[in-house]
Amino acid sequence: MKHSGGALLSSISINRASKKKISTQVFMGIRDIILSEGLKAGERLPASRTLAIELRVSRTTVIDALERLISEGLLEARSGAGTFVSDVMQEDRPFLQNTHLQLGDDNNKEHPVKLSNGIEKALPGLIARDHLPKEPHCFITGLPALDEFPMSQWLRLSSKNLRGERSNIMGYGQPCGLQRLRSAIASHINASRGILCDPQQIFITGGAQHAFQLISNMLLNSNDKVWIENPSAIGARNSLIANGATLIPINVDKDGIIVSEGLKQAPNFKLAFVTPSHQQPLSVVMSLKRRFALLVAAEDADAWIIEDDYDSEFHFEGQPVPTLKSVDTNDRVIYVGTFSKSLFPSLRIGFIISPLGLVDPFEQIFNSFQSGVPTHSQSVISDFMDEGYFATHIRRMRNIYAERYHALRDLSELYLSEHLDIQPTQSGLHTVGFLKKDTNEVGLSLALNKKGVSALPLSRYCLKKIEKQGFTLGFGAVNPDQIKSSILVMADTFNELV
Repeated sequence: MKHSGGALLSSISINRASKKKISTQVFMGIRDIILSEGLKAGERLPASRTLAIELRVSRTTVIDALERLISEGLLEARSGAGTFVSDVMQEDRPFLQNTHLQLGDDNNKEHPVKLSNGIEKALPGLIARDHLPKEPHCFITGLPALDEFPMSQWLRLSSKNLRGERSNIMGYGQPCGLQRLRSAIASHINASRGILCDPQQIFITGGAQHAFQLISNMLLNSNDKVWIENPSAIGARNSLIANGATLIPINVDKDGIIVSEGLKQAPNFKLAFVTPSHQQPLSVVMSLKRRFALLVAAEDADAWIIEDDYDSEFHFEGQPVPTLKSVDTNDRVIYVGTFSKSLFPSLRIGFIISPLGLVDPFEQIFNSFQSGVPTHSQSVISDFMDEGYFATHIRRMRNIYAERYHALRDLSELYLSEHLDIQPTQSGLHTVGFLKKDTNEVGLSLALNKKGVSALPLSRYCLKKIEKQGFTLGFGAVNPDQIKSSILVMADTFNELV
C-alpha cells in the first residue's frame, strides 16, 4: 500500500508569474533538494496527490516533474511502495553550492574560471558591441529597411525549396557552400563589382564575422602585426584581437587609410583590414591612388588584405568606385561580402572570395571542420538571385536609401546646422555627423539614447584618439518621417546640453 506520508517539501517555491512551466519549477525544486542532501538516498517522497495539495498545483504537474526525475536517475519508483530517492545518491557526488547566486554577485568572483592564455590576453582589448538591433529606430547602423523587403517572393521561394528532397534540406550540406549559390555570387559580383573569379574561389560563411574569424585563424600567428583603420569596425577588430594579433591603428583621411603612416609604424605587417568602398564608420571612399599604395605595400611586405565590402551594393550617387579586389593584380586581397545588409541580418550568411593561392587551404579548412550554413537558406538565396529578384531589390533599395539619406542631410541642415556637420556619402546605410563644438560626445550620446535616439560616439570605434568628435547616424532602417522626429529630439537635446 502507498502511504500519503513522506518528506515535507514545503521549501519548494512556485512563481506563477514566471515564464518557466510550473512542472519545471517543481522538478528543479526537488532536484536541488536531492543534490544538496536535503533528501537522503532511500528516503520516500510524499504521494503525488499529497505533494500536489501541499504545493497547490495539479497532480498532473507533480507526476510530470517526478517522471522527469525518475528518467534522470535521481528518483526510483518501487511498485506498490511509492517513489524514493535513488540509491545512487549514496555515492560521492558533487555538492550543490551557492544555488541562489545571481549573475554579477561578488561571490562568483571568488573562484574565477581559468581561460586559455590567448583569450585571457585578448579580453582587455575587446570592445563590447551594443545589442545588435532587432527593431528599427533612429539612428542605428547596420540594419536595412526590413519593412521594404519583398517577403512574398521570399516566402514562395522558401516554400518551393522546402518541398525538395529531404536529404538536401535536412542533411549535412556542402562545407564550402552550395555550389549553385557560389556560382550565383560569382556571376553577380562580376557584373556589379567588377570582380572576375571562379565559383571555386567563393566560400560560404555564417556571416562576415565568421569570415573574419576564419581568416584570422588561418593566417595569423600570435603577435603578428595587423594594420587596421582608425576608427574601425568593432566586430572585425575583436576577431583580430581574439586571434592574438597586434593591432596597428592607422588613421583615415578623406582618401582612406593613410598607407604612409602604416609603413612608418609597421612596415613588416602580416595583414591589413580595410573598408575601402564605404569606410566604417567615417563613410569616406578610398581613392584609387591610396588603393594602389596599399596593394604595393602588401606585396612588399608579403602581406594579405581583407576587404570588407559590407554595404557597397547600395551606391546611390555618382559612379561606383572599383573594389580593391578588382584592381589587385598580385592576388593579395581576400574579399568578404555579406547578405546581412542586402537581404536581412538573421540569414547569417556571408562569403569569402579567396585569392587563388589560398583556395586549397580554405578548402581543406572548410572540409575538415566547417559544417556549412543551412542548405535551405542558401537554396532560397540562389533562386532569389537566379530569378532576378535580387537585382530588382537592390535597384529599388538604392532609391529608398537615397531618399532617406537626403532626408537626414536636409533636415540636419535645417535643424542641426549649429551643432552637426553631416558628412556626404554616396552609398550605404549610414553616415557621420561631426560635432562643430568641443562637447562631451559620450554624454550627448547617453542623453539621446535615453530619449530613444541611437547616436554612437566615434570614440567607440577608435583604438587611439582622433581629433574629431561626432556620431554615426544610420538612416537605412527608418523612413523620412521617423528621421524628422528624431532630428527634432536631437535639436532639443543639443540646445539643452551644449
